[in-house]
Amino acid sequence: MPVVRDLRVLVRLTDFRRLLAVRLLSQCADGVYQVALATYVVFSPEKQTSPAAIASAMAVLLLPYSLVGPFAGVLLDRWQRRQVFLYGNLLRALLAAGTAILILASVPDWLFYTSALCVTAVNRFVLAGLSAALPRVVDSERLVMANSLSPTAGTLAATAGGGLAFAVRLVGSGSDAAVVLLGAGLYLCSAFASLRMGRELLGPDPDEVQPRLGVALASTAKGLISGVRHLGRRRAAARVLTAMTVMRFCYGALTVMVLMLCRYAWSSTESEGLALLGLAVGASGAGFFAAAVLSPWAVGQLGQGGWMVVCAASASVLVPALGLFFAPAPILVAAFVLGLVTQGSKIATDTVVQLAVDDAYRGRIFSLYDVFYNAAFVGAAGISALMLPPDGRSVQLVVMVAVLYAGVAAALLRWRRRDALL
Repeated sequence: MPVVRDLRVLVRLTDFRRLLAVRLLSQCADGVYQVALATYVVFSPEKQTSPAAIASAMAVLLLPYSLVGPFAGVLLDRWQRRQVFLYGNLLRALLAAGTAILILASVPDWLFYTSALCVTAVNRFVLAGLSAALPRVVDSERLVMANSLSPTAGTLAATAGGGLAFAVRLVGSGSDAAVVLLGAGLYLCSAFASLRMGRELLGPDPDEVQPRLGVALASTAKGLISGVRHLGRRRAAARVLTAMTVMRFCYGALTVMVLMLCRYAWSSTESEGLALLGLAVGASGAGFFAAAVLSPWAVGQLGQGGWMVVCAASASVLVPALGLFFAPAPILVAAFVLGLVTQGSKIATDTVVQLAVDDAYRGRIFSLYDVFYNAAFVGAAGISALMLPPDGRSVQLVVMVAVLYAGVAAALLRWRRRDALL
């Protein structure tokens, strides 16, 4: 099979394999850390969680990236990306250890959220850098396959990290602080793994880098405007980013709904709710894996835009068909579907953006990509807080999400006729 053949070629590329190792360790740590935060905020017995509380937590943790993201992009196009992975993961290990201490000390929520915000803020630099660096270790002919394997493998690593966190929390009777410390150890491993790559391997090229940090910071606004203008001239990239942002909104809204269902509608104890959430995370991870297998073939048959149309259209039909039962089994199937269509669309989006924008702008564009992602997720949480009842059952929310998916599919069909990259 062509997919198997290309996959074998990719894993034989030493630099790709080393970059993938950094991603896997980093995103596995993300999964551990995020589950620790979720269990502490949502499932702690002393906390009366509501959709508004979840939305507030997401806003505190994600919304500031609308400011951090552009700075990350401008700096990524000036800093050596290998060094970002090294120092970024070292810093996250230190900050995550601090979060564990705060959990043990039972500090006020605002101090806990500030610590968590610092950890996930650094994450913006690392994830955007991983996407921007990928074309430096893979030729253009195999970029679609690399975008299928690398980000999807990272997502699966995050899912595995989440599963590991659930296991420590439930089976091992570990505390949230112990789970956070596990994440800190994995961040440290990712930092050490980055040292296996050459300092200048991942770019950007030396003649494109402003070596003085002060100069880079002073030019942040100008660089951001330049990146936005570049995106405006690359219509294919702008269009898929718009479509992916709406799909991220849908995913965020349904995530809040599932959290509330697991917390109140489907369980009577903390352990039971955590177990159900773990199953939902696992089902979504299986969907991510299926996307990695199907996407290269589907893109070859349908094109980038065609595959995104199929993903969005499928979600518009299957989300209400499965979600309106508000029962565990259909929702778990829906979680698999959402994992498949979200990751499949992301693979296509990443590829279009990488092919459409110049290397000197990739860091800025992928940082803007992160901004759109986070703003959409926070917006979805806010809308969900207004629409969801305490037990999480909302027909209106499910129907709204289905309509949005259908709108994305229709828009992509129209754009495909105007752009060769789609």
